Amino acid sequence: MINKGELIDNRYKIIKSIGEGGMANVYLAWDTILEREVAVKILRGDLADDEKFVRRFQREANSASSLRHPNIVEVYDVGEDNGRYFIIMEYVNGKTLKSLIKRRGPLNLTEAIDIMLQLASGIACAHDSYIIHRDIKPQNVMILEDGRVKITDFGIAMALNSNELTQTNSVMGSVHYLPPEQASGSGSTIKSDIYSLGILMFELLTGKVPFKGDNAVEIAIKHMKEPIPSVCKINPDIPQSVENIILKACAKNPKNRYDSVSEMYEDLKTCLNPERSNEERMVYSNPEQNLENTKTITKLELKGNKKDKSDEEDLDKSDKRINMALKIIGTVCVIILLLGLGFIWVFSSKKTKAVYVPDELVGLTEKDACKKIKAVGLSCDVQYVFDEEVEEGLVVSSSPKSNTKLKEGNSVIIKVSSYEDTVLVENYEGKNLETIKAYLEEQNIRVVTTPKKVTKDDNIDENTIISQSVEEGARLQKNNDVIELVYAVLISVYPDFTDGTYTKDLVQQFCDDNKITCIFRSEEDNNFIEGTIILQSRAVGDEVREGTSITITVVTNSKQDIEEEENEDNE
Repeated sequence: MINKGELIDNRYKIIKSIGEGGMANVYLAWDTILEREVAVKILRGDLADDEKFVRRFQREANSASSLRHPNIVEVYDVGEDNGRYFIIMEYVNGKTLKSLIKRRGPLNLTEAIDIMLQLASGIACAHDSYIIHRDIKPQNVMILEDGRVKITDFGIAMALNSNELTQTNSVMGSVHYLPPEQASGSGSTIKSDIYSLGILMFELLTGKVPFKGDNAVEIAIKHMKEPIPSVCKINPDIPQSVENIILKACAKNPKNRYDSVSEMYEDLKTCLNPERSNEERMVYSNPEQNLENTKTITKLELKGNKKDKSDEEDLDKSDKRINMALKIIGTVCVIILLLGLGFIWVFSSKKTKAVYVPDELVGLTEKDACKKIKAVGLSCDVQYVFDEEVEEGLVVSSSPKSNTKLKEGNSVIIKVSSYEDTVLVENYEGKNLETIKAYLEEQNIRVVTTPKKVTKDDNIDENTIISQSVEEGARLQKNNDVIELVYAVLISVYPDFTDGTYTKDLVQQFCDDNKITCIFRSEEDNNFIEGTIILQSRAVGDEVREGTSITITVVTNSKQDIEEEENEDNE
């Protein structure tokens, strides 16, 4: 474990650990010369001790550093510092495609095709530079918040070969995407990367890998012998034109695959076009020699046939080749299986010391918890989670729990509280709705708005936030949490026109301002002065709605007015 603040190659200052894998540990660091964030990948100790691997790693990583493509993580530097071999790469602030699939399951068609187009574009660029990735899988693909895809691990992937079937820490992740030719020990070609892309596309559309098993050897054999399941049967909404891309990319026989990733890219671009909606399921032009259901003719089938030796010699030559290929593949599979079983037996036969997961890990810092775990002979894996009740950087829980008995060398996963993908809620009351809504949605927080009617008497401006569902100081998870904002909608209500303060002209002015029709009717009433409003058809406090009408009753020719006129005449 590299400590925070430590300098790599007297240049790259470690900020924090951002991942641990079977091949390397990854750190976020600061390039003190170019003043930028970078990712530092330090080779795992046992690999760094393998001189042959290190030489190949340095050669291949340097070759990968020449790649320049928007969908490939750029390699800046490769070197060695006090026996630690490192790669300096572009820092990508995103999540792995594997974590996206785990969280969401199957992606929709347009998302999956968009991701595949980006991957195909990046891999095609690498192939144009005579570089084969050899380990395409969603764990080696980063996806940014804006949907951009970045392929990583070119240096390490190319330095590994088909013998990684014995690398127990990495094989179960890689073997799910392993081409049949690699599983059988043959060399990799650009068509090997095409096969892995097809498997990855299957997983994007279904949320799962096509072949599963209890161990790497079992899965590898399925890649060689079993047909890939139909994505159209799993999800009938997937067009045949899309499934055909997977079928062509994942053919057992490389001759049936795309000739290049560029060809696959062109097929992806048009697979959702309306004119391809009625496309027929593709049929391989060459025999799929590794399939279990391949038609073969045995001596038992010939028994009883009325044919002589010359007929037997005329047995279809391609079927004989298929029989021979199946025998070879079967032999290879048996060898791989025996090697795998032997490897498992050797390691399981070693006496391993039993140790216990340390107690009181919860509440420690990541560094202190890992130090405590490693002190008893266990390895420490870190996962970052959001837990509002635990201070950022402290351990939330461990798996297995404290005092669990394990074999020495096993891993303990600690979950560390992280606020990286959260937003701190402020007091939004009294602020403009549109401004706050735009800010929160930009942070990938879903906003629900609820209007509340107010009048001028409430002294609240239109579109002002009145209340919020999440209190100030709480945190919201991006792409997950929701906040409700209640905002003011200013309305007009009918006043009491009969309170003695309104004249006929003032009522008319109110109606004009609110775009309603005023109907005046006269009524004699000796108890009031002429012009007094004594009745209104709309109740006081009712909401004024544009285009409606109100009837106002006004006193006329009252007895009081007549008496006043007579008194004036007598004088």
